[in-house]
Amino acid sequence: MASLKDLRNRIASVKATQKITKAMQMVAAAKLRRAQEAAEAARPYSQRMGTVLANIADAVGGGGDAPALMTGTGKDDTHLLVVCTAERGLCGGFNSQIARFARDHIRKLQGQGKTVKIICVGKKGFDILRRDFASQIIERVDLREAKKLGFVHADAIAKKIIALFNEGGFDVCTLFYSEFKSVISQVPTAQQIIPAAVEGEAKDAANGANAVYEYEPEPGEILSDLIPRNISVQVFRALLENAAGEMGAKMSAMDNATRNAGDMINKLTITYNRQRQAQITKELIEIISGAEAL
Repeated sequence: MASLKDLRNRIASVKATQKITKAMQMVAAAKLRRAQEAAEAARPYSQRMGTVLANIADAVGGGGDAPALMTGTGKDDTHLLVVCTAERGLCGGFNSQIARFARDHIRKLQGQGKTVKIICVGKKGFDILRRDFASQIIERVDLREAKKLGFVHADAIAKKIIALFNEGGFDVCTLFYSEFKSVISQVPTAQQIIPAAVEGEAKDAANGANAVYEYEPEPGEILSDLIPRNISVQVFRALLENAAGEMGAKMSAMDNATRNAGDMINKLTITYNRQRQAQITKELIEIISGAEAL
């Protein structure tokens, strides 16, 4: 049985941990508001970009003017997975959910005889995936030094993806991230960005506009500039969604940790009081016994 001194030290240690988790919860709550606003502000632009892309793609009609980034290579033998996770932990199952979703997709592709390559954006996803797929990871993007995520970070990742595609490094590229729904809900999401996948809603909006457009320059030239920017926009949105999801998951995890620390302090305090009472009772018995002996 632990001594009274050990129990006092344990209680003091748990109280110190509780202060840390409470502070981290408050910091995450403050960062969550800004991250959520940034993620929600990026969604309309991303969706509108899909609508414009769908409209122009409909005008091209899959002809020879369409760039390779939109039509693809005509094969799907080699798949590139861009897995976006957080740089830090202490956010519950946020990172493991994304990594598990990507891992299931990798195994499915490998079961079909496909070649898989992985780019990890974020330390935690890299640490999880390298246990099983170290040979498939071709690059890791480190964003720990970025105090605030900007479009420049997403654009740099998109340029690496496009350069690899132009070199013939893959046929299909899929982006993995966690879409922010609420503080307690972040949904792992897979989005194909090469060949450009026109979303159903965006295509319906484009086709339902009942408007005739004239393009200057030609639609093929517009797509050559628009699709690379769309890839950067989608990567940027994924990074913002992840940032909001990470803060939401961290706030929830630290709140649970603070509550658990409080419960542990209560249990240790009860144990300490009972043991102290037993020790006092024992000393009183010894004093009374000694007095009666005299």
